Amino acid sequence: MENQSTQEPKKNSNVIYFLVVVIVALLGTDVYLYMKKNNSDQRIIIQSDEKTRLQTELDSLEAQIEQVNAGKTKMTKDLQAKNDSLRAKIRVLRSELAKGTLTAAELSKAQEDVKQLRYFVTKYTADIEELKKENVSLSNERDTLKSNLTTVSEKATTLEKQNQDLDNKVKVGSALKTATASVVGYKVKKNGKEVDETKAKNVNKLKINFTVASNAIATKGSHDVYIRIIDPIGNLITGTDSGTFTADGQDLQSTYKTSIDYEDNGVVYTVDWVYDQPFQKGTYTVLLYSDGFTMGKTSVTFK
Repeated sequence: MENQSTQEPKKNSNVIYFLVVVIVALLGTDVYLYMKKNNSDQRIIIQSDEKTRLQTELDSLEAQIEQVNAGKTKMTKDLQAKNDSLRAKIRVLRSELAKGTLTAAELSKAQEDVKQLRYFVTKYTADIEELKKENVSLSNERDTLKSNLTTVSEKATTLEKQNQDLDNKVKVGSALKTATASVVGYKVKKNGKEVDETKAKNVNKLKINFTVASNAIATKGSHDVYIRIIDPIGNLITGTDSGTFTADGQDLQSTYKTSIDYEDNGVVYTVDWVYDQPFQKGTYTVLLYSDGFTMGKTSVTFK
């Protein structure tokens, strides 16, 4: 009886020990599973936070590119290609980050790609800023060149005007001027003899006499002389010998045209002008022109 009683407690003790071990094992398993789940949840949370940070980083880089391009700087082909490449890379990374769950390797690669992208965007921004500075410098050089060209053009215009003024002065100075001038009415008889006449009804020819003032800068040789004869009532007399010319900046009509050989020797020039109409009583004015200017004038009065 005693042996049986002793064995029974011992058996019960072994069962208790087994149960304790089982309970401890179960508790350990629960703790392990809880810790594993907790670590997994924490990794998911951390991974989600990192995705959000990377997406925010991409937003910042894209905004930086937009801000650079907002300057409307005309880019070179290389910079335009770099701009397109950066935008394409951002689209790819956004697509990768949009996946449900990234593995640790995928997340690590995305982090490295964003890091490299940040470097390239920073360098791209620096290149654009350098291009802007070069454009400003070129613009300043262009404006300076325009200003210089304007100054040169103004100086050339001024010089041209001065030359034109000087040329005009030379032309005025070299133009022939009469020293003396007179006009006499004649009657030409049937036998060809000419006699002075002061009665209008008898006059049929005018003799215009003049000398040219000495002029050292006048061109020697042949000079055209244009004659305008104004009748007593102020009308220009014209005929078959009439023509047009320019003098004193005006286009004028002549009564008669002739030419003289100027040698600056004080010679008297005589121009015969025959009128086929009756002369009127009153004063006839004779104006002489040469080299584009008025030479002089004279007049005669008929009774």
